[in-house]
Amino acid sequence: MDLVIVESPAKSKTIEKYLGSSYKVVSSIGHIRDLATTGKYGLGIDIENGFKPNYVPIKGKSKVIKGLKKLVEEADKVYLATDPDREGEAISWHLFDTLKIKNYDRVLFYEITKDKVLDGIKNPRKIDFNLVKSQETRRFLDRIIGFRLSRLMQSKTSGKSAGRVQSVALKLIVDREREIMSFKSETYYTISANFQNFSSDLFKYQDKELKIKSLEEVNKILNSLNKEFIVKSIESKEKNRTSKFPFTTSTLQQDASIKLNFPAKKTMMVAQKLYEGIDIGTETVGLITYMRTDSIRLSDEFVAPTFNYIEENYGKEYVGYLKKSKKTENVQDAHEAIRPTSILRTPSSIKKYLTTDEYKLYELIYKRTLASLMADCKTLQTTIILDNNDYKFKTTGSIVTFDGYLKVYQEEDTKDRILPDLTSYLNHEILSKEIIYEEHQTKPKPRYTEAKLIHEMEELGIGRPSTYATIMSNIKERGYVILEDKKFKPTDIGIQVTDKLQEYFSNIINVKYTANMENELDLIADGKLDSIQVLTNFYQIFDDTLQKAFAGLEKEKPEETGEMCPECGNPLVIRNGRYGEFVACSNYPNCKYIKKEEKKPEVIIDCPNCNGKIIEKHSKKGKIFYGCNNYPTCKTAYWFKPIGSNCPECGEMLVDMKGKIKCSSCSYQKEEKN
Repeated sequence: MDLVIVESPAKSKTIEKYLGSSYKVVSSIGHIRDLATTGKYGLGIDIENGFKPNYVPIKGKSKVIKGLKKLVEEADKVYLATDPDREGEAISWHLFDTLKIKNYDRVLFYEITKDKVLDGIKNPRKIDFNLVKSQETRRFLDRIIGFRLSRLMQSKTSGKSAGRVQSVALKLIVDREREIMSFKSETYYTISANFQNFSSDLFKYQDKELKIKSLEEVNKILNSLNKEFIVKSIESKEKNRTSKFPFTTSTLQQDASIKLNFPAKKTMMVAQKLYEGIDIGTETVGLITYMRTDSIRLSDEFVAPTFNYIEENYGKEYVGYLKKSKKTENVQDAHEAIRPTSILRTPSSIKKYLTTDEYKLYELIYKRTLASLMADCKTLQTTIILDNNDYKFKTTGSIVTFDGYLKVYQEEDTKDRILPDLTSYLNHEILSKEIIYEEHQTKPKPRYTEAKLIHEMEELGIGRPSTYATIMSNIKERGYVILEDKKFKPTDIGIQVTDKLQEYFSNIINVKYTANMENELDLIADGKLDSIQVLTNFYQIFDDTLQKAFAGLEKEKPEETGEMCPECGNPLVIRNGRYGEFVACSNYPNCKYIKKEEKKPEVIIDCPNCNGKIIEKHSKKGKIFYGCNNYPTCKTAYWFKPIGSNCPECGEMLVDMKGKIKCSSCSYQKEEKN
């Protein structure tokens, strides 16, 4: 019997049904071993001995390894069928090395369907050690930076950890926040003319673009305008709008965030289930191709039947063409885009077999893929230019003349804006109903949403799409950011960690260095760069910078206040935060005590009945009143603010009752002077 090892239990059940009784399919349940946490700095890497790793079984995996070893010994041949990417390649190598497998083949399943699984078994290869080295180098870098930088952050800040890509992503968020905080808003104005059934906006004067910055300018322009406008030009153009490419990992995470409100982590979990196999009544089958990919490529065997499907269901005029991207760097060409494994499995036909989240994501993937192969949307765009004493006004409209791919994949900015037919008025006057102006304020760039941050990281070339979900989760779970209105806002700790990293590690924790490292990892995967050389070059810079940073910490120990922490007994120290200095326990993060500064109450007047002071107080229901600070000995109190003068009629205290001076006891009210 032949043994097939995959990393997912769900995938093993699906594949076993396809291969039949001569194969046994089992799961390693992910990685079976990882770097130890022993040795120098607890890295599990012997840096002085050529970055030699010390791999140990992952906690709880000993039983799995023992069972797999027994099955390997009994098998005629072993097929390593872990995921078709660098991480999957590394898992296969760890299985091969740990289980001492001799007779093996490496097989790749880009989709979990019967035909593709059988095809994968028929076309095996050996482990690609360049891919393994690339993944291993990434793991070493993340372990070294994660362990050693985290120790620095914990000794100097309230942060729990730092990471090679995570910290750069956090810096993007912090930098954007500082841009927002330092942004100085400017006032500007727009002028519009309203007509019977459309409006037009002022944009030029004597063929020069206008920027109106003051009310004086507004009034000058309004005084120069009249109700009569000349229709100077009417221009209509046909334009084609092309559908978007099918999904990559990054674009799927972005669209699912915007349209489904799915965090990246949830998107990847649901996509994993769709890829590994769903019972749809007649069979268990993977509904989408592998969901970790940079490629927008679609195979010929998918494109041809999809074109037929489009023609049969929508008409020949809706059949599109195969789009190709000019962007090829870092793309794993063996992969396809994320697509349905069969265009015939429409979302509605399998809805009853899916959870709500599975259905939503599958429908999104299905429609995006289908639309990518449909004809362009055609629009007629019309621009009308009006003239009023050399001031030019413009209005634009757009009409969809052929919906094309919009038939299945709607976009928010495709609504018709129909303009009246003014052809007969060309070079003639039309009258406006009114001319109005509006005041506006310039606004800073908005905070990053999860989708925008993922897009920015991809554009900058930092991290890999398969790591974005983990990064998003980490910065939230570690308290470095919070979500406000679905946007990332850095916390005090997030800002503190970023500032300290930039103080010491701006040469490593930056976009350029991180993007360059991604390129080097790609070159290792292609067999064009030596992994040990990359690690050596990195470590020389990193270790030197780290030593200087720790030396600097000895000079930056926080000043003790002389008080002891009431919770753990360690000294209290003065720390710096986003809002200035504060007093906290020196034993952070083990103790999170922060001393609260008590606000001294404002004295209103001397108490008229004792030697105390009348101060502002709050009732149990939160209502403000004014009472003596000698309470309960003195129970003098007023519901309105006393002014320190006595009533001329009864001698009791006068109070300020919503701007009117009245007696706190009798009906006297001080008359207002004209």
